[in-house]
Order: sequence, then C-alpha cells, then structure tokens
Amino acid sequence: MRSRARTHVATLLLSTVLASAGLAVGGGAAHARTPSPSSSLSSAIGLPASVDGGAWSSGHLQGTAIDRRRGHMYFSFTDLLVKTDLAGRPIGSVTGLTGHLGDLDFNSADGRVYGSLEYKAARAFYVAIFDGSRITRMNMDARTTDVLSTVHLREVVRDYTADMNGDGVFDGDTGNTPDHRYGCSGIDGVAFGPDLNGRGGGRLTVAYGVYSNTARTDNDHQVLLQYDVRDWRKYERPLSEDALHTSGPASPAGKFFAYTGNTTYGVQNLEYDGDSGNWLMAVYKGKKAAFPNYALYVLDGSKPARRGEVKGQPRPESGRIVSLLPRGLHHEPSGVYGYESAGQYGLVSLDDGRYYVAEAGTVDSGGTTLRTGRAVLHRWTGAAPNPFAVRGPAD
Repeated sequence: MRSRARTHVATLLLSTVLASAGLAVGGGAAHARTPSPSSSLSSAIGLPASVDGGAWSSGHLQGTAIDRRRGHMYFSFTDLLVKTDLAGRPIGSVTGLTGHLGDLDFNSADGRVYGSLEYKAARAFYVAIFDGSRITRMNMDARTTDVLSTVHLREVVRDYTADMNGDGVFDGDTGNTPDHRYGCSGIDGVAFGPDLNGRGGGRLTVAYGVYSNTARTDNDHQVLLQYDVRDWRKYERPLSEDALHTSGPASPAGKFFAYTGNTTYGVQNLEYDGDSGNWLMAVYKGKKAAFPNYALYVLDGSKPARRGEVKGQPRPESGRIVSLLPRGLHHEPSGVYGYESAGQYGLVSLDDGRYYVAEAGTVDSGGTTLRTGRAVLHRWTGAAPNPFAVRGPAD
C-alpha cells in the first residue's frame, strides 16, 4: 500500500530530452519514440509532468502504478507489463501472458506491484503479483522467470459462473444472458486502501468487471472485494497457464456494493486517495437510460459501509453498501453522483491532490499498429464536470 505520509521525494534533475531507442515490433519491442519534452523536465517538487510508457505490439493500456522511492513507473498493456524510469526509459518488461492483465497498484508494504489477471475461458481469476526488483531486462517470460506469482480468487469464480436462471448451462463470456451474479464479467480495478467497514487497516480492494446488459436489473452496482494480503505468501504460486491453480483465500474479508447504474465492464481503474480519504472508480460508460452513465464515480471515504439493500436482485438481498461522495454532477432520479473525466486507462493518486492520469493511443510502425500509453500529471479540482486539471508549470 502506498504510504499516506507525504514523504519528500528528491528532485529529479532530468535536464535533457532523451533520444528514443530504435523502433522494434513485438511484446519486447524497444521504446518506440522520444519522450515529449515535458517528460524530461521535473516539476517543482520532484515528479515529471508526464511519463511515457512507450509503444508496443500488445493490447491497449489498462493501468499504471508508481514506485516513488525507486523512481519507477509500471504500465499494463493487457498482455505485457512494462517497467520504466520516470523519464520514460524502459528498464524491463514481462511477456508471456495470454490472460487479460488489467489495473495495477503498488504495495509499499512489500515493494511489489499487484494487478488483476483473468482467464475467462478457463473460469480462473487471479491477483498477479510482480516483484519489480527482479524485472531487470526486456522480454522476461512470466512463466519461466521468478518475477510473477499469482493468487486465485474463488469468490469471483463463484459469481462469474453463477447459474442465475437455473438451466444448468454456463453461458460463457457473454453479457447477453441472465447468468453471472451481479452481471460479473471478472475483475479489473485494484487498489490498496483502508477497510471499507471503517475499522482501519490496509486492504487490497478488487473491483468486478460488469457486463453491459440493459435488460436486467441486478447489474447496477459496482462490486468490491477486500482482502488482507499480509498472509498471502502461503497462497502464491507461479503462473502455469497449462495447469491453472486454485490456491487462494476461501472468501474475501469483505464484499461491498456501490450503486452507480450498470457500466460497460465495471471499474476499469480503482484508486484510493490518501489526501481526501476517498476512492475513485473510473469506468466505461453504461447504456441504461435510467442512469446518468458517468465516467467517474467517487466513494465517500468518510462514511463506513452500512448494511442495506442490494437493489434489483432476483430475490431480496442485503449487503454492505458504500456511499458515493455527494459532489460533482448529480442525477436526481437515480440519486447517483459522479463526474466526466479520463482515468479509464490508468489512475495513480500521489496522495497530495495530484494524480497521474493515463492516456492511451496508437501509432503506426511500418503497417503495424502499436499501442501507446503515458501518464500525465494532473491536480484534483473537484470541479464538474471534469475534476482533473493538467498540472501546469505554475501549479
């Protein structure tokens, strides 16, 4: 978990624009272009205005994480993890992932990077744990090196495979079905932060993916699982895609519901902000006309979860309900608050009112489309509709 203390970070004197490495194609490709000038200039208090994650023959950018003490940034490109320094120079990468690597967060308690990892066809969902200190070169294979361990999440499997209509058939990876409890499509957002019950203590929070389906009423919540990872070493196993393991906790330490209306694949990026004490959930917009379908929802960290109705379920159900922060845009018919902003491709709180908000794109390289990503420094203003402002030289 990132320390909430506002530790002074030594100023990075990045005084020149770095020349890019030669362009190559593939998951282990060299950095594809020169970082922008802003990437090479440090801000007044020691962090660059942007960090370039490069261009790669992989999936689109899914999430980012920062190790401030060592000066490293991590980028998840769906089937590739890239480690850079804060000038955007690639240090190492992890390849060989055939599952879906999603959102990332850095755990300062053990110095490792945690991410969501899905194998939907195999009905297997994991927290992927990368040892960043061992990522020292490009193209390190996740299956044959010692950089990655995984922990299985049984609760997610139960909800993903739930036979909601009782026909005895698992309908697979599709939203066009009454199956999948709460519309669960797997997992994506991950973040470290306090217990949502308000009891203190650090937890890893894992957010469900949720299928877009406008024909059902039981998929209008974001579902959050919390885990105490201090004893997870006993569960961790290397990644073996030929024999996916089921070593993991029997159940989460807590399960929580945030009423937002249905979204398209749930929480893409989840982030806890130690400055405000709130949680941010960046999503792809939903499609139900009865809801405002915002792009960002904020959980009110000052209000512990309360027992309440999980709305829209086939049978009456109660659960631990977490509250949206009553700020920003407000949709009176549904009671939902939120914002319109970026953050779906990566969101990192620096716990002092500043955030790195990721941008994703593409670039053509000799007829091959490469995926790009960079993290851009913003400050939180709380203004509606977009609460983020790009951090300028005078900010």
